[in-house]
Amino acid sequence: MGDSQTWAAEPAAAERARSVLAAAWSCAVTADGGREEFVGAHTVGEDGRVVLDVPADSALLAAAVCAPRGEPSAVLEFADVSPVPVRNRIRARLWMAGWFTAEDEQLAFRPTRVVLRQTSGATVVDLTEFAAAAPDPLATAEAELLTHLADCHGDAVERLTRLVEPDSLHGALSVRPLAVDRHGITLRIERVRTHGDVRLAFHEPADSVSQLTERMHILLTQAGAASCPRALQRQRTDGDG
Repeated sequence: MGDSQTWAAEPAAAERARSVLAAAWSCAVTADGGREEFVGAHTVGEDGRVVLDVPADSALLAAAVCAPRGEPSAVLEFADVSPVPVRNRIRARLWMAGWFTAEDEQLAFRPTRVVLRQTSGATVVDLTEFAAAAPDPLATAEAELLTHLADCHGDAVERLTRLVEPDSLHGALSVRPLAVDRHGITLRIERVRTHGDVRLAFHEPADSVSQLTERMHILLTQAGAASCPRALQRQRTDGDG
């Protein structure tokens, strides 16, 4: 279920795809030799090129050595998982189809197709735009930022709900921070059987953690001047919030 919020600036598909790639710690590779999971084994170049460090007995490495021209086809899959425990923690998946080339004891991957799937649907990312895009500047810090916000500043998250349209809070049991990037913060609204996400946009992008702190301060100031949502008021009165 999705919830709406007016003027919600979001990253372009190429930037979002690069952010998923930059923050991912593991990837799954499907090739002629089967499917393998690699943890902490890949690095990403400035142009989005992926290089895998694989063990000597890897079926994938054997396929690269034995494939015609030494370039086996493969599909790489990366999952973007919310660091905060919520229902349906997979926020996005990134698939990259292409070819591996053996380089010493590493495998370099050249994509021929990039697909980003989010809750809004799947998008085929233009390869030129993908190579030129930069990941969100907060991508690698996001997990720590969100868990700190959820664990230590629940009062701030509740205050942010004052900026959410009342209809989106109908039936809400909890509100948790789901994602943050240079353009804004996304809140997950969980109900008994469903959930929805709302996005609060910053007045201008944040290109560093210090700028993010300033953007969040502005949002909280705006929220402090707004009235408390009636839905959450009723929850506290009933002892549910």
